[in-house]
Amino acid sequence: MSRILVVDDDHLLRERLARAFRDRGHEVSVAADADSALEVLAGDPPERAVVDLRMPGRSGLDLVRDLLERIPAMRIVVLTGYGSIATAIEAIRMGATYYLHKPADADEVLAAFDRDSTAPDEAARNDVTTPSLARAEWEHINRVLADCGGNVSEAARRLGLHRRSLQRKLQKYPPAE
Repeated sequence: MSRILVVDDDHLLRERLARAFRDRGHEVSVAADADSALEVLAGDPPERAVVDLRMPGRSGLDLVRDLLERIPAMRIVVLTGYGSIATAIEAIRMGATYYLHKPADADEVLAAFDRDSTAPDEAARNDVTTPSLARAEWEHINRVLADCGGNVSEAARRLGLHRRSLQRKLQKYPPAE
């Protein structure tokens, strides 16, 4: 089959995807961050890569650029757990084959690798709708809360909200896209 590089800071997701790819007959290398992913390329470079968008240190966008500079024919699927549509589209523009929202299973990733590579920008435009302002606010609040390790008081301070106001917003269901 093919060689696949899985780059994700989430150990469980990284190992789950790697095991699923191996079960389907692929040769798999794993890395926890962008720097260790580039070290993997020194050996037998993979034809495909699954890259997390947000990782500690250098971002997945930086890694997409670096991977494609070294191996222009590499097919890259970007995973995003935060629903950041703008950065996912930026990854497609940089040359990634496709992007998926986490958690994605191995079959979804393999299908994304096989998407038509001649028009990734058009496929991205057709699959993505602009989120409503309420949805964008909800995603931003949850991203800041995740960056604060779930600390509501710290997240409220960073967002410029009163803690109780933030708690009320968090109790609501996410708005429809």
